[in-house]
Order: sequence, then structure tokens, then C-alpha cells
Amino acid sequence: MAANENSGAPAQVEIALRRPIYLGVGQWLAARAWRPQAPPLVMLLGCTMLASCHEGPLDPQGPVGQAERVILYDATGIMLAVVIPVIVLTLVFAWWFRAGNRRATYRAEWEYSGRIELIIWAIPALVVLFLGGMAWISSHELDPPKPLQSAAAPLEVEVISLDWRWLFIYPREHIATVNYLVIPTDVPVHFRLTSTSVMNSFFIPQLGSQIYTMPGMTTQLNLEADKPGTYPGISAQFSGPGFSDMRFSVHVESSEGFASWIAHTREQAGVLDETSFNELVVPTRAEGELTYGSVSQDPFRSVADGSIATHWSPKEAL
Repeated sequence: MAANENSGAPAQVEIALRRPIYLGVGQWLAARAWRPQAPPLVMLLGCTMLASCHEGPLDPQGPVGQAERVILYDATGIMLAVVIPVIVLTLVFAWWFRAGNRRATYRAEWEYSGRIELIIWAIPALVVLFLGGMAWISSHELDPPKPLQSAAAPLEVEVISLDWRWLFIYPREHIATVNYLVIPTDVPVHFRLTSTSVMNSFFIPQLGSQIYTMPGMTTQLNLEADKPGTYPGISAQFSGPGFSDMRFSVHVESSEGFASWIAHTREQAGVLDETSFNELVVPTRAEGELTYGSVSQDPFRSVADGSIATHWSPKEAL
């Protein structure tokens, strides 16, 4: 009797080894399908992700940033229309073809279905078509050099990315600032940007459209702010040991407040001349904000034309 029991054991082991591994996954899913749980850790993670939307591209404060957020939402919705059904169907198939479901049939000889092939290829083709159309239209409507439609005349600002600071020059007002920018509300701002040594990236997340600054050339960007406030600006391109501190603040004021700031700035004694500009060009870590009440030359043109030598040795760059 014992011999007969032992002789059946290898056969049972062989049958167990032949059972597909995915059946065990189906059994696990079926056992947990009717007991959904929401651990506090998952809920806390979701709240943390939502809290991080503050002061970023998902909290726009201008027409360009708002248009980019709409594109981001539309693109996410189109992709979720595919991702969510795929995830749900994956769980449904794993649950239906579990080992304990006797109604599920395995069709070993099945190999082709024209309808299924049409669905499989049509859905990603439509997704690519929609996303490509959105990218094509938005890339023309939100082209950085394209002027914004507004009744107000644009404010001209010249931007020079230094190592590792930001220099902002107001050519019409003949003033300049370092590591902070002041602009009025509801007035388009036309930026002309260049760099003294390496490529950098100018980005104000809540206003939108980052753009690169490159030595020896000029790029253009048009932005606008709708609400007064202070918004962070960053360098989005690694450019050396001082990259992490290469930040600036954007102070958005009302028209009256901006005019008052211009008048107050012109009364200050700082002058951006050749000597002070040469001091700024030398690589150094960010050391707070600076204000120049007058600009005696045109440093932006000198940098954009490549007439200023800005090649530094590793020792000089520290």
C-alpha cells in the first residue's frame, strides 16, 4: 500500500511542473481580487505628488504657461486612454485564465484574427496621430521667438548667463540686475538671450517655455505674467560646479509698481561699465542679488558677437 502511494508521487510532481507559471499568478490575483485595500502609504504618496504641483508648470501664471499646461493635460489624457484599458485588461485576463477557472479554454491552434490585428495596430496609430498633431500645432503657436498678441508694447530684456549667475539688462531703461528680474503684469516681455562661455538653459516654470543660451549667438523668447507675485527661475542645463546655485527670482509688479521700481533703480549708484562687467564674467558662485542704476556700454552685443574671451582654466573656474 505504501509502495503504491510512493509510486504516484513522481507523477503528481511531473504534473505540477507542467502547469504554466502564469496560472499561479492568476490564482494570486483571484484570491486578492475581492479584497481591495488602500494602504495609508499609497494615499500619502498621492497627496505628496499633488502637493508638488505648486510653483511649477502645473501652476501657470501666464498665457504661455497656461497653453503648455493644456497640452500636457491633453497628451496625458490621450495616453491614459490606452494605458488604463491595457492595465485593466491585463488583470482581467490574468484573473479569467487562472488555474481554478474551468470555463476558460486554451486554444492551442489559434494564431490569427483580422479584427484583433486591426485593433492592435489602429489604436497606437491613432495615439501617434493625435500626439503628433498636437506637437505640430503647438510648436508653431508657442514658438519662442513668436511675439505674443497684446495691445501693450513688449518690454525688452537682455539676458546673459554667466558662470554661475544671471545678468538681466533693460536696454531702453539703461539699468541692469543680477539674479533677479522685475517685470510688469499683462505686458509681453521679449527676451534676447546669450551666454558668456557654455550652453545654459533659461527657465521660469510658471511662465513657460525654457530656452537655451549659447555663446556667440542670440536666442529669443516671449513670455507674459498675469498675476503679481514672485516666481522662481532656474538654470535647467548642467553647466559646472556652480550650476545648483544658478537661480533667480522673477518679481511681477503692477504697471505702477514697475514704473516706481524703475525710478528707484535709476537713483542707485551702481554702474555696469567695462570694469564691473569683467568682474561679473569671472566664474564665481552665486552671491545674492545686485542692481546697477545705469549701463554705460552694450555688454550684450559684445558677448553675443563673441568679442569677449571667456575661456577659463579649471583653477580659475573654482
